[in-house]
Amino acid sequence: MSSTRFAPSRALRGSLRPPSDKSISHRAALIAAMGEGTAHVNGYLDGADTLSTLAAIEKLGAKVTRERNAGEGVLSPPGLTVWIDGVGLRGARSTEIDVGNAGTLLRLLPGWLSGQVGERWTLDGDESIRRRPVDRIAAPLRQMGAQLTCREDRLPPLEIEGSELRGITYEMPIASAQVKSCLLFAGLLAEGETRVIEPLSSRDHTERMLKAAGASVTNEENVVAIQPVESLEPGELLVPADISSAAFPLIAAVLVPGSEVALEEVGVNPTRTGLLTILERMGVEIEREREVKGPGEPFATLRVRSTPLQAIEVGGAEIPLAIDELPLVALAACFAEGTTVIRDAEELRRKESDRIETVTAALRALGGHVEPTEDGMVIEGTGGLRGGTIESHGDHRIAMLGAVAGLASKEGVEVVGMDAAAVSYPGFERDLASLTSR
Repeated sequence: MSSTRFAPSRALRGSLRPPSDKSISHRAALIAAMGEGTAHVNGYLDGADTLSTLAAIEKLGAKVTRERNAGEGVLSPPGLTVWIDGVGLRGARSTEIDVGNAGTLLRLLPGWLSGQVGERWTLDGDESIRRRPVDRIAAPLRQMGAQLTCREDRLPPLEIEGSELRGITYEMPIASAQVKSCLLFAGLLAEGETRVIEPLSSRDHTERMLKAAGASVTNEENVVAIQPVESLEPGELLVPADISSAAFPLIAAVLVPGSEVALEEVGVNPTRTGLLTILERMGVEIEREREVKGPGEPFATLRVRSTPLQAIEVGGAEIPLAIDELPLVALAACFAEGTTVIRDAEELRRKESDRIETVTAALRALGGHVEPTEDGMVIEGTGGLRGGTIESHGDHRIAMLGAVAGLASKEGVEVVGMDAAAVSYPGFERDLASLTSR
């Protein structure tokens, strides 16, 4: 297990294009595999999780051609250019699939597979995946007629036998874009309309892509409905930079005095920009430059400077719009004036690690004053962190949080398990160094 030390940094300066969006890359590959003909995905994330999704659709019968792209601007973003010849909605072949550490793949793919009559699949993954529950997708899929079995009725491996599905109305107890997307995929193959009711709006990448591919999808407030279709034609998709990855250098620039950083081509879909709203409430001014709002995903350059922070309360509708960035909100809160409360975030306990516990342990180890709650954290701002050593627990976001904390700390931070960052942000350490080594 790799161990890396991140020393206190002078001001961060410069610009960079963060890696492509992980959530959009997963969905683009899966919808392309469901489609007819060849789909073209430009800027596909070249990361461990998203490569697991390409490997999965190849095992299902899709033909995948990939070309590495160094990146030369908006029309040629860094990452992979991928051409995918789909198998059609009902053409996936029976097989065993290793999802690696890709929780999104584990939770989205069963929706599509469950409706393909007569085929069988087993989905399994690494040690971390085997601790991630799938009962939240299994329960509604079974209501639709799916035949699923899993360990202890809630954990992988997940076995699927394709069967006839029927549309249902499902009211989700917790907002989750992964569960919603899984049910929308199942609804493509079900008899009748499938309706998903969320308590709060979550990211809408799946709905956008399905509409563009020819599916009948409607959105009314927190209700998404989909009708079955005979075929999809995904066409072409440009993947912007991932706001969840951009969040790490962004927070580093906020916390390290004298910093100013520009992050290019970052996706600014309104269902993903909760972190920006939260930071603005804490006192940060974030400028949007060269914003593009075209028919696909909107993106812009985000410019941010170091700023003194004020404590706030974070909860309610903000949570699903910033669920992956909440560990960084907790880190920022350690540097704020006053006590910050994060609530309504029980979903954090179902990520690659129990992020309420792992974030609390990490920040305490660095000198932070943090108390976990059932659905969040209470952070007493002390103006900074001492530093120390943390373990990533195999969670890419905890590893990168430790790196950012090291730059802003008094004594630096040693991160044990830093290699976990490659899951979503290959080249993370190189990019951070580019902002600190002018």
